[in-house]
Amino acid sequence: MSVLKNVSRRTNRSRPASISYAIAFALNLAALLLALGCSQTARLDASQDAKPELRVGTSGDYAPFSVREPHLSHVPRGFSIGVAEAYAKHTGREIRWIDFIWPNLAPDLAADRFDLALSGVTVRPDRSILGRFSLPLTISGAVALVPAESALKTRSDLSRMGVGIAVNAGGHLERTARKLFPEARVVPIATNAGVLGALDRDGISAVITDTLEAPHWQARRPGLRPIGPLTQDRKAAWFPVSREQEARRFDLWMLAAEKEGTLAALREQHGLPNARTATPTAALLSSLDERLSLMIDVAQAKQILGSPIEDLEREARVLAAAGRGIERAAEEYGTQAPPDAAIRDFYASQIEAAKSIQRTWTAHAPPPAATTKDVQLRAQTTLDQEIRPALIYLGDRIARLVSRVLAEGDRAPTRSELTLALARHNLPEARIDAIADAITALLEEGDRR
Repeated sequence: MSVLKNVSRRTNRSRPASISYAIAFALNLAALLLALGCSQTARLDASQDAKPELRVGTSGDYAPFSVREPHLSHVPRGFSIGVAEAYAKHTGREIRWIDFIWPNLAPDLAADRFDLALSGVTVRPDRSILGRFSLPLTISGAVALVPAESALKTRSDLSRMGVGIAVNAGGHLERTARKLFPEARVVPIATNAGVLGALDRDGISAVITDTLEAPHWQARRPGLRPIGPLTQDRKAAWFPVSREQEARRFDLWMLAAEKEGTLAALREQHGLPNARTATPTAALLSSLDERLSLMIDVAQAKQILGSPIEDLEREARVLAAAGRGIERAAEEYGTQAPPDAAIRDFYASQIEAAKSIQRTWTAHAPPPAATTKDVQLRAQTTLDQEIRPALIYLGDRIARLVSRVLAEGDRAPTRSELTLALARHNLPEARIDAIADAITALLEEGDRR
């Protein structure tokens, strides 16, 4: 009995302590859950406040497009920077700037390091195949800068044996310099910022830049004289293939920004030409040019494969797809598609121009070397998986631009504008006439509808 009483006493004494412990544990647990809930809510609120990210690749060394001054700001400045900021604001995103160096631009793009590159990137065929360009933002041309007292006066002077020419390594201008001046000694400089200073080196007689950067260099070093422009180039945003939808979205924004004057204001602010490159008509001409620029790559692949330039079965498929593309685009823009015959003539004129370029290249190309099955397989893969998808992308863009011209009542291009836009291809007059007539008929028939 005494034992039971002792147990009872011990149990009764421990009960208040157990209750107190349970109450304290419950209160602590509630406080912890409340804290966790508040923390989770705070994280949700923060995620709701945070904007999605737009990764923009830029060089920071190319005035007037992208110049980084570390002591002034962590954000670069320039025309391309202004364009990126306007687009990011339009799409409700925050920009993360990602630096690149020109020799690594293509590998960085292929590796999806950024969503787009905006830094005065020049449109050229190999890049059109590797990625997807936007509509042109501006135009430029390569120039050489020489001291005022230099005996060098013309392009042919620059191409003489022994003439030293400095240029930014890995960029479009190095390729241009080697093509334009095959006899000269082209000296690549590791950074664009270091090219101008190369004029102080022995044996360097000229530096290569373009019409937009040249005034900045001449201001830094008075007494330089330009030779050129030597080319006609377009600058655009460049997207990885995986960002095709982003590129289309950017194009739509560009067309609107051109129409409302946003791009014109940015060009004026940064001293760029006032050419309105993103009107529907101007964009249509540049897209025709970009698509035809890929025809030498097509011809090279066909030469390796031993394939004929003319493939009527494929041409029929292209024409059928083109017709469907314009019909879809017309529906999207709320306008009626032109007649089938006008669409067919428009695309057939492009096909004939494309074959003309391929035949001209093939006629002047060296005889094909003996090729192995591996070489032919690579050529077929390149043609099917890289070149033709790029051609399809540009074909779709052309269809949308035709419908945009019709929807907005933009004027048809003149023959002289078409000739200038396609000048690099050295097309016969008959091919230019055919494209000009087909565009005029297409747009006039569309207007009548």
